[in-house]
Amino acid sequence: MTTTANALSGADWFKSSYSNDHGGACVEGAQLPGGAMAVRDSKNPHGPAFTLNTTAWTAFIEALTEEGLL
Repeated sequence: MTTTANALSGADWFKSSYSNDHGGACVEGAQLPGGAMAVRDSKNPHGPAFTLNTTAWTAFIEALTEEGLL
């Protein structure tokens, strides 16, 4: 589901460990109630964000791991 980061203003955002301070791909995540995750571009914190329920987030992480991207 796509939403705005402003709609998630109470979320505790954290920067991905794969992001850097040198203009690299900056992704932030926030754990939501029930195990869901929100993801946004840290360079545009008030722009769009998307949320994934627990099942979708787990599948996403497993796919990245299988491809050797994590």
